Amino acid sequence: MSLRTLTAATAAAMLASLAAAQDNRAAVERGKYLVENAGLCQHCHTPKLENGEPDRSKWLKGAVLDVGPLPGKTIANWHKTAQDLTPSGTLWKKWGPEAIVNFLVTGKNPKGGAAGPPMPAYRLSKADAVAVVEYLKTLP
Repeated sequence: MSLRTLTAATAAAMLASLAAAQDNRAAVERGKYLVENAGLCQHCHTPKLENGEPDRSKWLKGAVLDVGPLPGKTIANWHKTAQDLTPSGTLWKKWGPEAIVNFLVTGKNPKGGAAGPPMPAYRLSKADAVAVVEYLKTLP
């Protein structure tokens, strides 16, 4: 292989790597938008400070829910806590990223059931679900 061929191949590989990195950055930004601005996931999945604001030091680390059914009402399977959505949480250990993507696309957990209330049954496109998972992967 000539030096010119080797240099061209190296340059092509570097360009492909840069393009992949840009695509991933775009997916992460899209996922961040979907999580924080469309889904507002932080409202349930992040503990609150005394002033009611989400605790940025525990972003999406899971929280006790401060909402519930109306007084005198019961709703079957109502959750009192919201899962840790970060890669260090048990959800990632139990399900893994592929199952999280599938959950966001179908609204069904790996056993085929829906999430319990108050979690909505999202039906994202596959690309959006992957973007959400790519964003979540960036969280500590």
